Amino acid sequence: MKPYLPLSALAAALALAGCSGSSTPTGKAAAPATAAADDATTCKSGITLQLLGSGGPVSDDARASSGAVVWIDGKARLLIDAGGGTYLRYGQTGARLEDLDFIGISHFHTDHVADLPAILKGAYFLSGRHDVALVGPGGNANFPSMTAFFDREFGRGHGAFEYLAGLSGGTDGLNLSVHPSNVNVASPVATKVWQGDGVTISALGIPHGDVPALAYRIDTPKGVMVLSADQNGSRKEFIDFAKGADLLMMPAAIDDDADAQSRFLHATPTVVGKIAAQIHPKMLVLDHFMGRSLKDKDKNVAIIQRYYHGPVFAGRDLSCFPLSH
Repeated sequence: MKPYLPLSALAAALALAGCSGSSTPTGKAAAPATAAADDATTCKSGITLQLLGSGGPVSDDARASSGAVVWIDGKARLLIDAGGGTYLRYGQTGARLEDLDFIGISHFHTDHVADLPAILKGAYFLSGRHDVALVGPGGNANFPSMTAFFDREFGRGHGAFEYLAGLSGGTDGLNLSVHPSNVNVASPVATKVWQGDGVTISALGIPHGDVPALAYRIDTPKGVMVLSADQNGSRKEFIDFAKGADLLMMPAAIDDDADAQSRFLHATPTVVGKIAAQIHPKMLVLDHFMGRSLKDKDKNVAIIQRYYHGPVFAGRDLSCFPLSH
């Protein structure tokens, strides 16, 4: 049995390690030499996934919450999620708002969207006009749709950040025009949400308890990324949606002994392993760690590798994962 690590000591250790740009493969599987990188030049070359935040909604993980950018030929063109702390990480990567073409929000828990207003405020400082697509799930009785969220945040006359109302059309000194749209999470087939320069992005609803949520598939000339936010793993359509992925990203928030409510919201390591085994990506990247899952990280990864025998990477803030096709 591993010795118990007090929460304060865990947080201190993670504060030192959690912000590293490196990410090493976990378990017995050997990783491709190009699978993870920690220098800025490699992170920005080709087509690369870079995690902004690899943590969850509780500060005991000492990490930023969920968010990632996709670099395409030296520019951060795509942003998936913008949880607390990703504003800082976004700046640390050298990403520029004027290069951003697409923002995909998986769902409206704060650890996936809280920093979106802070990132978009950078529109005041752009030198020229730019357009960006903003995609998210449709709503339900407890959560807004993407268009309703955008209106509540930035709507003229009533938005929480009304001073940024110009984002809806690139006016009032804001040189960014944001175009929000909703995806029906109940659709049995994927919805194409963006296309440009040989890249196609599709979205599919995933089961995150009673929270409308999306996963994103990014088809590129260099390969395929499938990025899943929180889900409990019970939707069989996700397997077909993710087939052919070179890189599959899955959350690692809970353990196999988690309570029923946690398992209603999140996939256990056993479920993650079985999903990855069916999809069979070339690499599996784990993110959305919490303090409790970090304590047992090696044990949880070992459970995953009972089913999925490819390389598994335990992501950290600023980790990079290039597509190597």
